[in-house]
Amino acid sequence: MNSSQAESQLQTPPNEEMSVSLEPERTDEVNEKTPETDPESIAIAGSVQDFSIYNKTEKLFFVILAGLAALFSPLSANIYYSALNTLATEFHTSLSNINLTITTYLILQGLAPTIVGSLSDDLGRRPMYLACFIIYIGANIGLALQKSYAGLLILRMLQSSGSSGTVALANALVSDIVTSAERGSYISYVSMGALVGPSFGPVIGGLLDKYLGWRSIFWFLTIFAGVTFIVILVFLPETCRKVVSNGSIAPPIWNTSVLSYWHLRKQRKAGIEPNYGAKNQFRRRASPIQSFYILFDKESGFVLLYAAFFFTGFYMVQTGLPGLLQDQYGYSPLDIGLCYIPGGLGSMSASFAMGRFLDFNFRRHARRLGMEISNNRQQDLRHFPIEQARLEIVFPLAYAAGATVIIFGWLVEKKIFIAAPLIFLFLSTFFISCSFQGLSTLIVDLNRENPSSATAAMNMARCLLGAAGTAVVVPMLNAIGMGWVGVFVAGMWVILSPIVLFVIRWGPGWREEKRQKLEVKKEEERNRAILDQGANV
Repeated sequence: MNSSQAESQLQTPPNEEMSVSLEPERTDEVNEKTPETDPESIAIAGSVQDFSIYNKTEKLFFVILAGLAALFSPLSANIYYSALNTLATEFHTSLSNINLTITTYLILQGLAPTIVGSLSDDLGRRPMYLACFIIYIGANIGLALQKSYAGLLILRMLQSSGSSGTVALANALVSDIVTSAERGSYISYVSMGALVGPSFGPVIGGLLDKYLGWRSIFWFLTIFAGVTFIVILVFLPETCRKVVSNGSIAPPIWNTSVLSYWHLRKQRKAGIEPNYGAKNQFRRRASPIQSFYILFDKESGFVLLYAAFFFTGFYMVQTGLPGLLQDQYGYSPLDIGLCYIPGGLGSMSASFAMGRFLDFNFRRHARRLGMEISNNRQQDLRHFPIEQARLEIVFPLAYAAGATVIIFGWLVEKKIFIAAPLIFLFLSTFFISCSFQGLSTLIVDLNRENPSSATAAMNMARCLLGAAGTAVVVPMLNAIGMGWVGVFVAGMWVILSPIVLFVIRWGPGWREEKRQKLEVKKEEERNRAILDQGANV
C-alpha cells in the first residue's frame, strides 16, 4: 500500500462551521444516541457491563478512605494555627514570618497535585497514594526533629508536596467508581475532609501544643499517616479506569491490593468477562500540563475562578482568627483551637446536606427531561443541563455566606460576647462549604476523562489565590480591622457571583463547542495514523 492508496481510505469529515450555541440545550434532544467516541459517554452505549464492579458498601468504604487520606492536606495546613504564637517565640521571629510557612505550604498545595494528578490518570491512583504518603511521613519526621526556622519552612513545603496530591486522588477515585447521578453524596465525604481539616486542625494542634509541646503536632501526624498508609496498602484497590476499566481487569502487581486480588479471583470463578471496552476509551496518555489546559478552558476556567475566590475568603478568615482571638479576647492557644469547632461542625453539616441536595437536584432535572437514571450506569450529559443542576443553589448561597461573614467580622471587631461570633462562624462556614462543594462536583462532571487533573486544577487555583490571601490578611487586619476585612471578603463573592449565572446560561454551548473540537482532533489523529501506516508498508 502506498501513500496515495492510504489517502483514499481516509474519511474526510463534513465541512461544517464550528459554532457555539448560546441558548439552553433543547430538552427534546435528550434521548438522542451518543456515539461511542463521544467523550461525554464514559460508559459504552448499550453496554451490559456495570459502571463499577463494586457494590454500594464497598464504594462507600473506598470513598470514606479516600476522604480520610484527603484530610491530611488541609489538616496539616491548619493544625498549628493555634500554635503560631508559640512557634514565633520558639524561632525568635515575627508572626508574619510564621504565616509565611502557611503561604508557601499553600503554593505547593496548589502546584504538586498537577504532577500527581496527571501521573495517576496514567499510572493509576494506588501507586500515587503510596508515594504521597511516603513523602508526607518523611517530612513530618523531619519537622518534629528540626531546630531552625529555615528547616520549618522547607520541610513544610515538602510536607505539602506529599499530602496535597491526595485531594486530587480522592475526587478522581469518586469519578472512577461513581456515576454523575449519585456523585454529590459521595463527593460530600471527600469534601468533608477538605473542609473539616481547617476547622478541627487548630483544636488538635492547640491541645497538643499545650500539653505535649509543638513538636508533638508532627509526631501525631506521623502516626496518623502511618496507620492510614497501612490501611490503604491492604484495602484500597486500583480504580483508575485507564488501568482497570470498571474494576474487572487485573492491574499490574504494584497496583494490586489484597482486596482487589480477592475481587478478581471471585470474578474469574463466576465467569465474568473483563470489560476492556471502557478501558479503551482512556487510551490517550495523560499530560503533566493537563491541569493547565483545564485551568484555561472557557467553562472550567470560570468555575475554577469563582471557587478559588470562595476558598481564598475562607482561608483569610481562618488564618486571621488566631491573632484576632488573642488580641480581642486574650485567649490561649487551647482556647483559640476550641473556637474553631463551630466552623468544623458547619463544614460537616454542609457536606451531608449539600451532597444529598446535589443528587436530588440531578434526579429532578433528569425526570423533567425524561431521562432514565441508574446508579450503576453512567449518564450521557451532552444534552443534560449539568451546570444548572449543580449551580442553581450556589448563587443564593454566595450571598448568604457573604452576609454571615460580614456579621461575624463586626461582632469580633466590637468584642461582642464570644458565643455570638461563633454562631456566625458556624453559619458562614456552612454556606461556604455548600457553595464550594457544588463547584467541586461540577468541575469533575465537566472533565470526566481527566478527573484527577481537573481536581488538581481546582487545587492549583484555590491554593495559589489562597496563598495570596493568607499573605495579606494580617497586614489588612492591622490596617482596617476584622469588620472591614469581612466586608472585603463578602464583596469579592458578591461581585463575582454573576459568573455562576454565566456558566448556567452559556456553559452547555461551551461544552458542545469543546466536544466538537475534540471530535475533529480525534478524526485528524485517526487519519494521520492511517497515512503513517500506509507510508510504512
